[in-house]
Amino acid sequence: MADFVGAVDQGTTSSRFMIFDHDGNEVAKHQLEHTQYLPRPGWVEHDPVEIWERTNVAIQNAIRSAGISASDLAAIGITNQRETTVVWDPRTGQPYGNAIVWQDTRTDRIASALERDGHGDLIRRRAGLPPATYFSGGKIKWMLENVDGLREAAEQGNAVFGTTDSWVLWNLTGGPNGGIHATDVTNASRTMLMDLETLDWDDELLEIFGIPRAMLPTIHPSSHPEAFGVTRTTRPTRTEVPIAGVLGDQQAATVGQVCFAVGEAKNTYGTGNFLLLNTGTEAVRSEHGLITTVAYKFGDAPAVYALEGSIAVTGAAVQWLRDQMHVITDAAESERLAKTVEGSDGIYFVPAFSGLFAPYWRSDARGAIVGLSRFHTNGHLARATLESICYQSRDVVDAMEQDSGVHLDVLKVDGGVTANDLCMQTQADVLGVPVSRPVVAETTALGAAYAAGLAVGFWRDTDELREHWHESRRWEPQWSQERREAGHAGWQKAVERTLNWVEVD
Repeated sequence: MADFVGAVDQGTTSSRFMIFDHDGNEVAKHQLEHTQYLPRPGWVEHDPVEIWERTNVAIQNAIRSAGISASDLAAIGITNQRETTVVWDPRTGQPYGNAIVWQDTRTDRIASALERDGHGDLIRRRAGLPPATYFSGGKIKWMLENVDGLREAAEQGNAVFGTTDSWVLWNLTGGPNGGIHATDVTNASRTMLMDLETLDWDDELLEIFGIPRAMLPTIHPSSHPEAFGVTRTTRPTRTEVPIAGVLGDQQAATVGQVCFAVGEAKNTYGTGNFLLLNTGTEAVRSEHGLITTVAYKFGDAPAVYALEGSIAVTGAAVQWLRDQMHVITDAAESERLAKTVEGSDGIYFVPAFSGLFAPYWRSDARGAIVGLSRFHTNGHLARATLESICYQSRDVVDAMEQDSGVHLDVLKVDGGVTANDLCMQTQADVLGVPVSRPVVAETTALGAAYAAGLAVGFWRDTDELREHWHESRRWEPQWSQERREAGHAGWQKAVERTLNWVEVD
């Protein structure tokens, strides 16, 4: 048997390929950023061709860096930024314009109209999601209504949709020459178009959105030895490697954090934050602003569901300080600058750049910095930025406890922001529970590798995967309960100031 498993991690800001050994250790990786296009306020786009090209190069370079050949890979898994919408011509592989990114808010009128026209309850009941700009269904509808000739092409079978997992998979398996047009249940559950019970596209939802069923990829389990085909391009592997696992990035992180038992939760800190709680084979409906989603489905076993709190802007707020405000020169400087002060001293920064996601779901909100006086410095702003990440997660944890009745004993964390020790200590302080980071912090790619490896027998079962999880660092809460609650009360006042800022029809 081959000695390694590979994972494509196609994220919001970059694409990378990682290679893992049987113990779940990282052997090699290569990562390349792609361009963020911001053509109008609220619009966020990516170039799908650039994404594929950089994914392709990342695979080649990681294999070369590991000193192995593609034949040494038992399988490849794919994980991806969810909801980001790509539509392309399957005859040529040419996209019908840029991808519309999950952060994009141009579909706010579509989302509002769905609610106004009485479709909101049906979408929540069938798909587990509220009508929101976040999800793919509205983005497809917008493209069909605004890209010249696209609807006619779609009705003729000359335009197909996919989230970026489907786009990468189609290209890896041959593209115009027999590429496989498929996705998995986790990504499909992010469209507002899939029935959570049947795990198939829902005809009534498709009719509401006006989307031809022929545009959509075939839905498969997250882990399957044959469903996703094999690599067939002359690049990047020059050999046939099974693509045996596909998971949306946050579900992949849930698998990478081995949250296989009911009540286990993880929080991923990336461009946004995403907290998932395993609810088992029951789809728990939220009454407190969370969404119901598929956590994973391994082969013929029943699907496992999760409650999710999705936060649009967390790590992206640090990027904003760097790229737009030029307060810092790199992400690591945010911690150094924040440490120049003892606290934020009354400043709150609510980074509602794309409105507010869970648990508020307010597309009319916009970012605000409140509580400023002449006393405050850029250090206070940096501190408030880190605290905003933690307070938004606190809002989600509170909602999750109300929905599930589960009180977290510890929060497992992963993602790039977890390298910021001050932020993680603040998270423990704001929540009042320990925060635990694993040895392999990049659990998104690891989860995709686990899904692919399980499918081909590289790993025996989930119990074996649990043996590979080890804690790297734990932060214990240090704030008093009085300080914790006073800080959160101030945060909630700040959130109120961001609401009703833009008009949404």
